[in-house]
Amino acid sequence: MIERIVNLLKGKKIAILGFGREGVSSYEFITKYVDNPDITVIDKDTSLLSKYDYLNESNSVLGDNYLDNLNKYDLIIKTPGISLKDIDITGIKDRITSQVELLLKANKEKVIGVTGTKGKSTTSSLIYEIIKEQNENTILVGNIGLPILSNIENCDEDTIIVAEMSSHQLEYIDVSPHIGVILNLFEDHLDHAGSVEHYHDIKLNMFRYQNDNDYMIYCSNNKTLDNLIKKNNFKGIKYTVNPYGSASITIKDNYVVFNDTRIYDINSKRNLLGKHNLENIMTALTVAIILNLDIDRAISIINTFKGLPYRLENIGTVDEVTYYTDTLATIPEATEEATKSLNDIDTLIFGGMDRGISYEGFADYLNSTSIRNFICMPETGHTIGKDLINKNVYFVETLEEAVKMAKEVTAKGKICLLSPAASSYNSFKNYAEKGDKYKELVYDK
Repeated sequence: MIERIVNLLKGKKIAILGFGREGVSSYEFITKYVDNPDITVIDKDTSLLSKYDYLNESNSVLGDNYLDNLNKYDLIIKTPGISLKDIDITGIKDRITSQVELLLKANKEKVIGVTGTKGKSTTSSLIYEIIKEQNENTILVGNIGLPILSNIENCDEDTIIVAEMSSHQLEYIDVSPHIGVILNLFEDHLDHAGSVEHYHDIKLNMFRYQNDNDYMIYCSNNKTLDNLIKKNNFKGIKYTVNPYGSASITIKDNYVVFNDTRIYDINSKRNLLGKHNLENIMTALTVAIILNLDIDRAISIINTFKGLPYRLENIGTVDEVTYYTDTLATIPEATEEATKSLNDIDTLIFGGMDRGISYEGFADYLNSTSIRNFICMPETGHTIGKDLINKNVYFVETLEEAVKMAKEVTAKGKICLLSPAASSYNSFKNYAEKGDKYKELVYDK
């Protein structure tokens, strides 16, 4: 596989656009495997010259004008965090690639791609664990873990590759994975995509370039996704997931069924809580069916899978109050699912960066719940909190204030849930930093 990727790179004048973790990974791979590479590192961060001794003014373009003159390069390996929505890429679009696309061009037949606005990390991890238990020659890459090119040395031609793919990674690809999964589509990432329509269209690249020997799995109960699928003439073999209606895999009489055969008891004891996680489980089972895996062994993995950090994570009980962190809930739909998944929530801490997404109906939903206490953080929490009625509503400025208040007002034997319904970037580096700080504060006496 390495040789196939090298063949896509050799003899090219290459720009590495964005020099974070993935950009560094691309640089290291190319300098290790490509003879006499012609590489230029392009990034806004001028401090990179002092961080990496192999960078200098002759092999890098740094600073505010870093996006100028991209037409000089034969191949532009773009890292996910760089947005090109504000520049004209008409003349260079065909030159833009990524680690995801290089992987797909090298061996798409062994790739299972997973995307969606929410649930993609949990689902891709679950699929990986199910396959790995039955086939050790399996790796998990992409948005969730190590950059693809940092892990490619562990692959051979038969390695099954489960790849979590964000919209950033899907944006410019022109090849789709052999098995593609789209879980759902909501409004998100408008700061990068520019519009919700473009964001959703990017996600459809998961299926757009498949042929009639490929497989497309999608949750048809997500109406936005289902309508977009119906409007496009995708060629892949369709498998639909819908717990509530007619589909390839659905729920009847408390069992997940496929082709009218019961395959999973939904009342089984498991760690993945909530209806949204049941959809994730059904999707993973669909992949297992396509791969002809042993379903009983797959179910054993499902029921023992502990989930991922920062996703409805139980961080413990302190002074008879159980605390959950769900900082990856960055849209209102995710927070709604979180509150439906747990019984006895007495306090919800929510709010974060305002990215311009719609919160229409969110306050109405919160008002309809049995949650007594709402602790509202900047920015979105302060706006939404004004519309909460007949509730105990507290406006705070910091997470420290939020946790202190939660300890004062949450009833013993109940749950305090941190589920922001917004991103954390207004106060934290990312969702993980916010989740870690929350845990620290919960245990701080």
